[in-house]
Amino acid sequence: MQQLTLAEVLDLPALRHAGAQVVAAQGESLVRTVRWLHASDLPDVAPLLRPGDLVLTTGSGFPADDRATEFDAYASDLQAAGAAGVIVELGRRWHRRLPHLLVDAFERAHLPLVSLAHEVRFAAITQAVGELIVDRQLAELRDAERVHEIFTELSFTQAGPPEVLDAVQRLAGATVVVENEQHQILDYLAGPGDVSSFLEDWSVRSTRVHVKGRTGWDSSNGWLVTLLGAGDRSWGRIVIESPTPPPQRLVAVAERAAAALALHRLHRRDRDNLVRRTHFELISRLSRGSVSDDLLRRCKVAGFPVVGRKFVAFAVRPRPVETGDTRRASVDEIIATAVQGCSALRTPALVCEIDETVQVLLSCPERTDADRVTEQLGARVSRRHGVLMSAGRAVKEVESVERTLLEARQVIGALSASADITVVHRLEDVHVRGLLALLADDERLRLFVERELQALTQHDAESTVKLSVAVRALLWHPSNKTDAAASLHLSRAAFYSRLERAEQLLGVELDDPDVRLSLHLALLARDMAAQRET
Repeated sequence: MQQLTLAEVLDLPALRHAGAQVVAAQGESLVRTVRWLHASDLPDVAPLLRPGDLVLTTGSGFPADDRATEFDAYASDLQAAGAAGVIVELGRRWHRRLPHLLVDAFERAHLPLVSLAHEVRFAAITQAVGELIVDRQLAELRDAERVHEIFTELSFTQAGPPEVLDAVQRLAGATVVVENEQHQILDYLAGPGDVSSFLEDWSVRSTRVHVKGRTGWDSSNGWLVTLLGAGDRSWGRIVIESPTPPPQRLVAVAERAAAALALHRLHRRDRDNLVRRTHFELISRLSRGSVSDDLLRRCKVAGFPVVGRKFVAFAVRPRPVETGDTRRASVDEIIATAVQGCSALRTPALVCEIDETVQVLLSCPERTDADRVTEQLGARVSRRHGVLMSAGRAVKEVESVERTLLEARQVIGALSASADITVVHRLEDVHVRGLLALLADDERLRLFVERELQALTQHDAESTVKLSVAVRALLWHPSNKTDAAASLHLSRAAFYSRLERAEQLLGVELDDPDVRLSLHLALLARDMAAQRET
């Protein structure tokens, strides 16, 4: 409830007409909260009070002699009980003014003491204070119901952060900020005050703000802070401008807003997961080349048009860490960027993950340059992440989608770790690597690699001199053995010696073009297999 202060009580007409005057602890009268009012002349009324109770008395129950010890005991007991103060009506026990010993006792206790110059009906004062408190409680209930209705509606509609912040700003009438775990502002709505000063040096100031529990008030900044998420899984905070201690209503607004944002996050994650599963199922069925009326209907329901369109597959894979990345992009991050890119390009797409590769199938209008669309999408993705990218050739019939999907996967599987990450690679860019990628799961290719390289593999496993490295250098520098030796930092004599030893083990002549081709293909296939495993 919005707290009722002693100053507000004294401003009631009944007390103003009675000549209410604060005679002790005047500063306390503005901030002391009043929970209820009790009329009592008992000198030992303190045990009967609750914190925030205000005492109304004539003083007739006090001893006939005005003694400082009695007044000190009375004031200190009331202060210890958490009383809001004492109002004394003049005319019965004291006539013109309250005794200075009583006033001094209340000053020492820092407890407000109020005198009434005129006689007043205590019942009228009690009624007025009671009605004011009840009105505040009813207003609080109405506010709580309004807050409940607003945030319940936001939850039902799965409202996002902009709608939630707008509701908070309207209910609080102040600036509201959402920050992440790193104390960086994600979004905000300005209140009526100077928002620039409120947001100044935000990250530095926010880092220093620690509140106990889920919600707390930071007096130094004037912030009401509520965690987003629970405990160790907190992902940020919502901050509402509150220069003075916030009423319970504002705390409720902050906590309901935090719950709405958490629910939206949950809905979005579940919705994203459901969409991703749907897209995976559709791409998987399209990849099998069997297109039914049901599949076409499901594509249409998923927002993927199939009539009067052309289709092109786009594949993205995180670049291997060993190429120099300090941080490898996650598949989820790449998917999010790809979805945003397709939306920005106004191109419907199916997006999912297949074997740690992000597979995107674009549906473009027939007259659109599909290759240009993939280039634009690739540019958006490569600006955000270090990735390898590929695309298949565009097809005009949904029944042929299998081909473009296969080509995109084939090309990306053929790319080396050193491939250009700013280019969307296509089938014509990968040459024989594309063929080996296409045959990657063929058992006959594995047997071919083992047969061609078995002798070298066994030797290298048992010796510090790696003959396969020398053979690779020869094959990668086919026109100049001097360059091949230099690439290994070996002398020509040492390099020739290793090649002779390799020829003996393999039982072949390395100058034979067919032998070189076979070894080249075997080494390349082995490299690509190792790359897939990492």
